[in-house]
Amino acid sequence: MKLFFRICPALIIGLGLLTTARGQAPAPVVEGLPQSAPTDWHLLDPSVGPYQGISLERAYEEVLKGKTPEEIVVAVIDGGIDIEHEDLDGVIWTNPGEIPDNNQDDDGNGYVDDIHGWNFIGGPDGSHVDGETLELTREYVKLKPKFENAKPDELSKKELAAYTYFKELEEEYEAKQSEAEMGFNNMLQYFFIFAKGKQMAEEELGEKPFTAENVQALEPANDTLKEIKPFLVSLLEQGATVERLQSDMEYFQDKMEYHYNVESNFREIVQDNPDDPNERYYGNNDVEGPDADHGTHVAGIIAAERGNEVGMDGVANSVKIMALRAVPNGDERDKDIANAIRYAVDNGAKIINMSFGKDYSPNKSVVDAAVKYAQKKKVLLIHAAGNEGADIDYSDNFPTKSLKKAHSGKYAKNWIEVGANSWGRGGRFVASFSNYGDNTVDVFAPGVDIYSTIPDSKYDNFDGTSMASPVVAGVAAVIWSYFPELKYKQVKKIILESAIRYPGKQVKTPGGGDKVDFDELSITGGIVNLYEAVKMADEMTK
Repeated sequence: MKLFFRICPALIIGLGLLTTARGQAPAPVVEGLPQSAPTDWHLLDPSVGPYQGISLERAYEEVLKGKTPEEIVVAVIDGGIDIEHEDLDGVIWTNPGEIPDNNQDDDGNGYVDDIHGWNFIGGPDGSHVDGETLELTREYVKLKPKFENAKPDELSKKELAAYTYFKELEEEYEAKQSEAEMGFNNMLQYFFIFAKGKQMAEEELGEKPFTAENVQALEPANDTLKEIKPFLVSLLEQGATVERLQSDMEYFQDKMEYHYNVESNFREIVQDNPDDPNERYYGNNDVEGPDADHGTHVAGIIAAERGNEVGMDGVANSVKIMALRAVPNGDERDKDIANAIRYAVDNGAKIINMSFGKDYSPNKSVVDAAVKYAQKKKVLLIHAAGNEGADIDYSDNFPTKSLKKAHSGKYAKNWIEVGANSWGRGGRFVASFSNYGDNTVDVFAPGVDIYSTIPDSKYDNFDGTSMASPVVAGVAAVIWSYFPELKYKQVKKIILESAIRYPGKQVKTPGGGDKVDFDELSITGGIVNLYEAVKMADEMTK
């Protein structure tokens, strides 16, 4: 999976296992900034304030005012979208060639009643794949019967290469499965100690709130509370809550139950042949699925209805979102991603957002073929760089713009790889979790504390390059809808060349590395900016 809002190392305490899935804990005051940014910080203008946003309103007011945009379709390949959300229901794509609920393939595209998109991880009975294994686990299980007890000196040269690959998989699988089990056990302990400590502390605090400062000032009469008081204070100082600890515990539980499960076949729900990467027609038309938090958040960043005085505003104002469900709680399968890309292209999407990734891609060739198909049809692909704080010039984050072999240097021309910046000027300039690479990542965009839509007409703050990617997809949609005569290469060129540069800006390398110049973390060395982009587009079209 690595749906890129997932777990980011925002809170490191105790055994280093407390993390946050949805929004980092409030950070201490730095550089005179408040503890948290405004909910619309990613849209603000960095030239007139402290936040590294995209100058959205300036673009609409100074360049686009009086211009009429054309409607553009943006496909979101993700885990599902709540298409009835109050801030999205007016911007969801509807297939003009399909008659709803007549159980027929009216437009002849191979998908029955695909009214708002398609679900490639659903069954014909309307069921869904929710949790799934990682590709690491699937590769390990596939090779284990042949090589578990193999003797290297009895293998052919070709078999020996496969055996070596299997042993690498085995070592990684066993280490990560053990790490997940240890993480769950520790988080379980943290959760119960914190919950019990909170109950005891609140009894002694009376009307005072349960804060680090107030707990620190306590002189507990209860011996148990006296013993765990330092632990409670430490957790509270780093933003812990019962809900957050429970979420982190469930994160590790999912890893054990789904990601590293070698016994269960979660895919059987779909009733396809998972070993046939070229199979095209399977799934169902329910584009929301059982967990649409991530996809709904991504869709809102791009296109939440603007100016309706509800919730928040998306980047683009003339967009229809095509919902394509292909990413479970686990690693997506290459065939599903390839088919989702082809569906988007064939059904009129001009831009495809892909906020997901994984470490292994056994059928990379089918994804590459779909990427090249999209390029041939002049469709722009926007992809999140990932949240490991890694240099992806040297590590893998699939799918990738590098065609054929990973890091081959033969890049798709219709691809933009996006890292995440934060909202501060100094220490919070770059997201601490963001992947980077001065040959691989094209540009950075806001990806920390991004406020957007979640299911049931609610809103929340998420972190991740998952959030940065749809910011760029939204910028691309604005450019193309207001300047439809532009080619996809020109739209990409404008986004990259108009990005705001920060020459000489020193930042800490994501993942905890040394300080480097910001321009060493991506090809452009810049942060996407809508005002500069539409200004350049306006000049180019004149």
